Amino acid sequence: MPIFDSKKNSGENGLEQSPSGFTGEAGDRDPGSKNGTANEIYSDAHYIPLGESVDPPKYYTPSPPKEPATGRKGLSRTAVTAILCAVFAVLGCVSGAGIVSRRTEPYIQELQSKVEELSESLDGSSTEIREVPAETKTPEVIYVDPVTSEMSVRPSDIYAAACAQVVGVTTDVTYTNFFGQTSSTAVSGTGFIMSSEGYVITNYHVIEYADRYNYAVRVIMHDGSAYEAAIVGTEINNDIAVLKISAQDLIPVIMGDSDLISVGDSAYAVGNPLGELEFTMTSGTVSALNRLIRADNSSPSINMFQIDAAINSGNSGGPVYNSLGEVIGVVTAKYSENGVEGIGFAIPINDARRIAEDIIKNGYVTGKAYMGIYYDESNTSIYNRYYRNLWGSPKGVMVLGIDKNGPAKEAGIKEYDTITSIDGRSVENTSDLLNQLKRYSPGDSAEITVFRATGSGTKGESVTVTVIFAEAGSRTSANGMSIA
Repeated sequence: MPIFDSKKNSGENGLEQSPSGFTGEAGDRDPGSKNGTANEIYSDAHYIPLGESVDPPKYYTPSPPKEPATGRKGLSRTAVTAILCAVFAVLGCVSGAGIVSRRTEPYIQELQSKVEELSESLDGSSTEIREVPAETKTPEVIYVDPVTSEMSVRPSDIYAAACAQVVGVTTDVTYTNFFGQTSSTAVSGTGFIMSSEGYVITNYHVIEYADRYNYAVRVIMHDGSAYEAAIVGTEINNDIAVLKISAQDLIPVIMGDSDLISVGDSAYAVGNPLGELEFTMTSGTVSALNRLIRADNSSPSINMFQIDAAINSGNSGGPVYNSLGEVIGVVTAKYSENGVEGIGFAIPINDARRIAEDIIKNGYVTGKAYMGIYYDESNTSIYNRYYRNLWGSPKGVMVLGIDKNGPAKEAGIKEYDTITSIDGRSVENTSDLLNQLKRYSPGDSAEITVFRATGSGTKGESVTVTVIFAEAGSRTSANGMSIA
């Protein structure tokens, strides 16, 4: 399956390096570099073409405009004027006839009396037709977008609102350099206020080192005030994290509906590119929908939409606004290669919101299938590189440990088995494993095939067992190994 080439600048598995080998798109300041320029992390993203089984994109057709408000019920001024003209015409004809005969004079007087009454009625009703009621007036911030010809909020007003809604997210990391000296650097990214209670959404890779090594996380507001943030919960496989700060008078974003976005819609990204150009706004359009993107070879693919607004290191975790000032996505990755520009990716806000709400309510994302095995990407890579290439062993994910109370143990999977397929779908690496598990829910069953070695080389046998998945809960790693 063709994918974008990733990790050209940061090594094959940057996440397993020491804290100085950052990965993720969050920008950071590296004191070890000559000029202190920001490192790019997570800038190279994998693109995986969609399969035919995926539902077609949903396109949004604006609802028809409302009928304009009208004045009082009854005859309009134009209609009354027309009646008067007709009446005067009749009067003229009747007056001419009156010269011939005085018999028509009573009728003329009667008609004149009626005209006077009608004129008085019109004058009295003119005060009722003044202007369109205030609630139907178009807000001053709304204008017709020159590109889409649709009603939109002025970009300057979107930015003004974003300054109160977008935050910087920073983690100060200490490490030992090549000379044995203790150094520190800042991993910086972006987030946005989800609710007035202080919940903030960002990418997991922005606060990964804080989560893994227990560093403090700071959230920085537009006015420069900073707050220490608590990590409420994370969803590693979907690159979402929820933070919480204790602050007053917070202004949350307005959530849009990412199911309604279409290719060509306006998109505005607000964030902190390079970790130092705070509150930068870039604009563009939605370039494509339903892109399957993964951060590295060990990550599952995530459904994202593509934008051509400029995205750089440090934008991670920031919002993507639509033309109405609603947040429709979370900036997560960009494709960075010489000669390639304007290819950024964002997690749809509907997905991010559901994940965040689940984390706030339960502490983790519910409904995820759990098998009960421990694995390590580095070990799997070594196995696939040497055992398969040198000895012809089948490709797969090597099991380094078993949860003694988990479904895999009950099904008969053993330590050092190599998972090669799930329900007939090939599993060649950890990314394949995680993508396959996303198909299942707790209580579902699957036929899992493993290669069980009985000696060196190709000696061994394929064993197929039935696993009934449990719920993953908040378990993600243990003893330096990942859990699935």
